[in-house]
Amino acid sequence: MVTSKKGSALTMVVHATVLFLVIMWTIPTAGLFISSIRDKDQLSVSGWWTALSSSEQKIVYRTPDADSEIQENGLYVLRGNLLEGGSGKVVKFGISSLKPEEFEPGTETQDRRGVTFKIMANGDYQVTSEKSFRRGVRIFYTAEVPPRFTLDNYRTVLNSEGLGQSFINSLTVTIPATVIPILIAAFAAYALAWMKFPGRALLIAGVVGLLVVPLQMSLIPLLTAYSKIGAIFGIEAKGYVGIWLAHTGFGLPLAIYLLRNYISGLPGEIIESARVDGASDFVIFRKIILPLSFPALASFAIFQFLWVWNDLLIATVFLGNTEESLVLTGRLRELLGSRGGNWEILTASAFITIIIPLLVFFGLQRYLVRGLLAGSVK
Repeated sequence: MVTSKKGSALTMVVHATVLFLVIMWTIPTAGLFISSIRDKDQLSVSGWWTALSSSEQKIVYRTPDADSEIQENGLYVLRGNLLEGGSGKVVKFGISSLKPEEFEPGTETQDRRGVTFKIMANGDYQVTSEKSFRRGVRIFYTAEVPPRFTLDNYRTVLNSEGLGQSFINSLTVTIPATVIPILIAAFAAYALAWMKFPGRALLIAGVVGLLVVPLQMSLIPLLTAYSKIGAIFGIEAKGYVGIWLAHTGFGLPLAIYLLRNYISGLPGEIIESARVDGASDFVIFRKIILPLSFPALASFAIFQFLWVWNDLLIATVFLGNTEESLVLTGRLRELLGSRGGNWEILTASAFITIIIPLLVFFGLQRYLVRGLLAGSVK
């Protein structure tokens, strides 16, 4: 009975923890998506959690100039509507920047030049003057605008020049930079787990030590060494080969460490039986170790793919910033740089960036926990 109660309490804790993690992941993602499809004016004044309610916006409107005026009873008149498409409601208006909310809708007022203003709640306005309008006049108003959703933010990002090429560049970098370290690490992990040779313990300690080396410290020396060696073989300094090797080098320590822990936890009787039957280490690795290690390989593939796909530093150093070589993160950085701090561009760009990693994660996530926990028990 005691064991049952403890097991039930532990199950509840596990479920509560999983639910908490799901909520913590879902809320920011949902907020990012909702923000990416909101109207840019509403996005700048209210948070995504208010997306389904009306927002209050303070806007400055300038009427058309003399080309749009008409004459009525000896007066020059300008008419129009302050609200785009007639959606929303004017709650306050003013004719001076010092008092932008001075009047209620429907009030008729006059400025010091003799120009008369009348603004209605539905946004209709009438501006009259005894003299012709040389230029439009300003109207300050506060409006309650209903929620508006649009795909214009995505059109702006997707129609930006060079985005498709940058998407292909990111795939060209990411796929080999994920596959190559997995292949190398799988061989190394098997050797460190089941093959006996001098210096194996030192190699394992070296792998663990490399896990804490910051890549920023070795980035420039690595590029310098690669450039010198590449010059001997006629390989250009800025190219895909260099960035594949760089990501392979930076990803190998974690890959070897993770795979070795998994492979060393496999039942030794299977390997010993295969050796008794005359199987070589390569045959054992290919026919036994690789099929059994797929959860660990998939879990590392998720980490490596996400890291390489979202990388900007290494891509900038080893590929450069030319139009032909920019990866997706670099292209979106350039788009944001030319548009300042526009939130609508930022949110749409961010959601486009995470689509491919999300597909990879959900495609392989069932192997993630199995691969991370493997080796803890036999």
